[in-house]
Amino acid sequence: MVKPRIYADFHNADARGRLRLNCVGTVEDLARQQVELRDGLVLTLYADDLDDNGQLDELLVDGIVSFSDEEHCWVATIDWDAIRHVSDDKGSPANGNSHSSSLTSGETFRTANLPQP
Repeated sequence: MVKPRIYADFHNADARGRLRLNCVGTVEDLARQQVELRDGLVLTLYADDLDDNGQLDELLVDGIVSFSDEEHCWVATIDWDAIRHVSDDKGSPANGNSHSSSLTSGETFRTANLPQP
């Protein structure tokens, strides 16, 4: 079974290091792909990033969905060390979806900037 590919804001993590699945891009992807979140669902999460030449090279990571009673929203548990770029997955095309992000023109998002659990 193919894992749904859903946008996530990698800066929107809770205190336990889980990604909150409540940003606009996430909600749009879930609706467009008609994905209903449920405990144990495995998703491929992506976020906007640029390579050293300023070209789109999204970040990817697999996550396991659960509902957080503390956060009152759906979250995804990820392995922060498993975050990779699309270009690392040989033959895997960039998503091409355009979502609003916190990046400004010319700014690069790097995994070193991500919160670590």
